[in-house]
Amino acid sequence: MSANSRLTIAAHTLTWIGLYQRRGHEVATSEQIATSVNTNPVVIRRLLGELRKAGLVDSRRGAGAGWMLSRDLASITLLDVYQAIESGPVFALHRAAPDPGCVVGHGIGPVMTAVYDDVEAALRGELAKTTLEDVLRDVLKVA
Repeated sequence: MSANSRLTIAAHTLTWIGLYQRRGHEVATSEQIATSVNTNPVVIRRLLGELRKAGLVDSRRGAGAGWMLSRDLASITLLDVYQAIESGPVFALHRAAPDPGCVVGHGIGPVMTAVYDDVEAALRGELAKTTLEDVLRDVLKVA
Protein backbone atom coordinates (compact mmCIF):
# COMPACT_ATOMS: atom_id res chain seq x y z
CA MET A 1 0.00 0.00 0.00
CA SER A 2 1.40 3.38 -0.94
CA ALA A 3 1.28 6.39 1.33
CA ASN A 4 -1.06 9.27 0.55
CA SER A 5 0.79 12.49 -0.36
CA ARG A 6 -2.23 14.79 -0.72
CA LEU A 7 -1.65 16.56 2.61
CA THR A 8 1.98 17.20 1.72
CA ILE A 9 1.07 18.53 -1.72
CA ALA A 10 -1.67 20.75 -0.27
CA ALA A 11 0.65 22.13 2.43
CA HIS A 12 3.34 22.71 -0.22
CA THR A 13 0.83 24.52 -2.44
CA LEU A 14 -0.53 26.81 0.28
CA THR A 15 2.91 27.57 1.71
CA TRP A 16 4.23 28.37 -1.77
CA ILE A 17 1.32 30.73 -2.45
CA GLY A 18 1.91 32.43 0.92
CA LEU A 19 5.59 32.99 0.20
CA TYR A 20 4.83 34.15 -3.35
CA GLN A 21 2.37 36.71 -2.03
CA ARG A 22 4.87 37.94 0.56
CA ARG A 23 7.27 38.57 -2.27
CA GLY A 24 4.82 41.05 -3.76
CA HIS A 25 2.69 38.97 -6.10
CA GLU A 26 -1.09 39.11 -5.89
CA VAL A 27 -1.98 35.73 -7.38
CA ALA A 28 -0.22 32.50 -8.33
CA THR A 29 -1.09 30.31 -11.29
CA SER A 30 -1.55 26.58 -11.05
CA GLU A 31 1.27 26.21 -13.57
CA GLN A 32 3.69 28.09 -11.31
CA ILE A 33 2.68 26.03 -8.29
CA ALA A 34 2.87 22.78 -10.27
CA THR A 35 6.47 23.58 -11.23
CA SER A 36 7.43 23.81 -7.57
CA VAL A 37 5.51 20.66 -6.63
CA ASN A 38 6.77 18.88 -9.78
CA THR A 39 3.36 17.68 -10.85
CA ASN A 40 0.75 18.40 -13.49
CA PRO A 41 -1.15 21.72 -13.16
CA VAL A 42 -4.41 19.73 -13.36
CA VAL A 43 -3.51 18.00 -10.07
CA ILE A 44 -2.93 21.40 -8.48
CA ARG A 45 -6.18 22.86 -9.87
CA ARG A 46 -8.22 19.95 -8.48
CA LEU A 47 -6.58 20.31 -5.10
CA LEU A 48 -7.05 24.09 -5.10
CA GLY A 49 -10.75 23.54 -5.84
CA GLU A 50 -11.05 21.53 -2.64
CA LEU A 51 -9.08 24.13 -0.71
CA ARG A 52 -11.35 26.87 -2.07
CA LYS A 53 -14.45 25.00 -0.87
CA ALA A 54 -12.88 24.93 2.59
CA GLY A 55 -12.23 28.69 2.49
CA LEU A 56 -8.44 28.46 2.44
CA VAL A 57 -7.90 29.98 -1.02
CA ASP A 58 -9.73 32.26 -3.42
CA SER A 59 -9.38 32.48 -7.17
CA ARG A 60 -9.48 35.30 -9.66
CA ARG A 61 -10.71 34.80 -13.22
CA GLY A 62 -9.94 36.73 -16.38
CA ALA A 63 -6.92 38.96 -16.84
CA GLY A 64 -4.51 38.36 -13.98
CA ALA A 65 -6.19 35.06 -13.12
CA GLY A 66 -4.76 32.93 -10.36
CA TRP A 67 -4.99 31.82 -6.76
CA MET A 68 -4.48 33.64 -3.47
CA LEU A 69 -4.74 32.71 0.19
CA SER A 70 -8.02 33.54 1.94
CA ARG A 71 -6.28 33.67 5.32
CA ASP A 72 -2.79 34.31 6.63
CA LEU A 73 -0.44 31.35 6.89
CA ALA A 74 -0.38 31.83 10.67
CA SER A 75 -4.12 31.15 10.86
CA ILE A 76 -4.10 27.94 8.77
CA THR A 77 -3.16 24.75 10.58
CA LEU A 78 -2.23 21.45 9.02
CA LEU A 79 -5.50 20.19 10.52
CA ASP A 80 -7.40 22.79 8.47
CA VAL A 81 -5.64 21.55 5.35
CA TYR A 82 -6.21 17.89 6.24
CA GLN A 83 -9.92 18.46 6.83
CA ALA A 84 -10.20 20.29 3.51
CA ILE A 85 -8.75 17.50 1.40
CA GLU A 86 -9.32 14.22 3.23
CA SER A 87 -12.80 12.82 3.54
CA GLY A 88 -13.45 10.02 5.95
CA PRO A 89 -11.33 8.30 8.55
CA VAL A 90 -7.67 7.35 8.21
CA PHE A 91 -8.47 3.64 8.61
CA ALA A 92 -11.56 1.65 7.74
CA LEU A 93 -13.06 -1.63 8.87
CA HIS A 94 -13.83 -4.56 6.56
CA ARG A 95 -15.81 -3.82 3.41
CA ALA A 96 -17.96 -6.87 4.05
CA ALA A 97 -18.99 -7.84 7.59
CA PRO A 98 -16.84 -10.63 9.02
CA ASP A 99 -18.37 -13.89 10.20
CA PRO A 100 -20.32 -13.04 13.40
CA GLY A 101 -20.10 -16.68 14.43
CA CYS A 102 -16.33 -16.44 14.67
CA VAL A 103 -15.00 -15.07 17.96
CA VAL A 104 -12.53 -12.79 16.14
CA GLY A 105 -15.04 -11.87 13.43
CA HIS A 106 -17.57 -10.92 16.10
CA GLY A 107 -15.24 -8.74 18.20
CA ILE A 108 -12.79 -7.23 15.72
CA GLY A 109 -15.00 -4.30 14.69
CA PRO A 110 -15.53 -2.69 18.10
CA VAL A 111 -11.91 -3.27 19.15
CA MET A 112 -10.40 -1.80 15.99
CA THR A 113 -12.89 1.09 16.00
CA ALA A 114 -11.68 2.12 19.47
CA VAL A 115 -8.04 1.95 18.37
CA TYR A 116 -8.73 3.88 15.17
CA ASP A 117 -10.66 6.54 17.07
CA ASP A 118 -7.63 7.09 19.32
CA VAL A 119 -5.28 7.24 16.31
CA GLU A 120 -7.53 9.75 14.57
CA ALA A 121 -7.71 11.94 17.69
CA ALA A 122 -3.92 11.87 18.07
CA LEU A 123 -3.42 12.70 14.39
CA ARG A 124 -5.82 15.64 14.56
CA GLY A 125 -4.21 16.89 17.75
CA GLU A 126 -0.74 16.85 16.21
CA LEU A 127 -1.85 18.51 12.97
CA ALA A 128 -3.62 21.26 14.94
CA LYS A 129 -0.32 22.22 16.59
CA THR A 130 1.39 23.28 13.35
CA THR A 131 0.45 26.28 11.23
CA LEU A 132 1.56 26.90 7.68
CA GLU A 133 3.54 29.83 9.07
CA ASP A 134 5.50 27.25 11.10
CA VAL A 135 5.99 25.18 7.94
CA LEU A 136 7.27 28.19 5.97
CA ARG A 137 9.60 29.24 8.79
CA ASP A 138 11.12 25.76 8.93
CA VAL A 139 11.32 25.46 5.13
CA LEU A 140 13.24 28.73 4.95
CA LYS A 141 15.66 27.45 7.63
CA VAL A 142 16.41 24.39 5.51
CA ALA A 143 16.81 26.46 2.35
